[in-house]
Amino acid sequence: MPFIDVETNLPASRFPDEVVKKLCSEAASILGKPEDRVNVTVKAGLPMLISGSMAPCVQLVISSIGVVGTAEQNKEHSAKLFQFLTKELGLSEDRILLRFYPLEAWQIGKKGTVMSFL
Repeated sequence: MPFIDVETNLPASRFPDEVVKKLCSEAASILGKPEDRVNVTVKAGLPMLISGSMAPCVQLVISSIGVVGTAEQNKEHSAKLFQFLTKELGLSEDRILLRFYPLEAWQIGKKGTVMSFL
């Protein structure tokens, strides 16, 4: 159950439904998870500074069980996500940051329990 949290200083208008759905689909493919298990949240229009500049930028936090736990995994995910984000948002690589967080099944609550028991 991946979680993709997008924080950006771009306006919300740059993230219409089709872009959010495209990100969901792309993330599912990259992480090897079913699309209906990927959760995407976009927080747009934030005051943000990356590398000393407030130019348009985006930060993604990618959290998931089992697929973001090693440098090798994250290197592959990073390359594919950067390719998607630079194309889709028109940003250069130096205006994008990714943070990966591995999760354990007991850290995600669903249906009145935690994923460990589902």
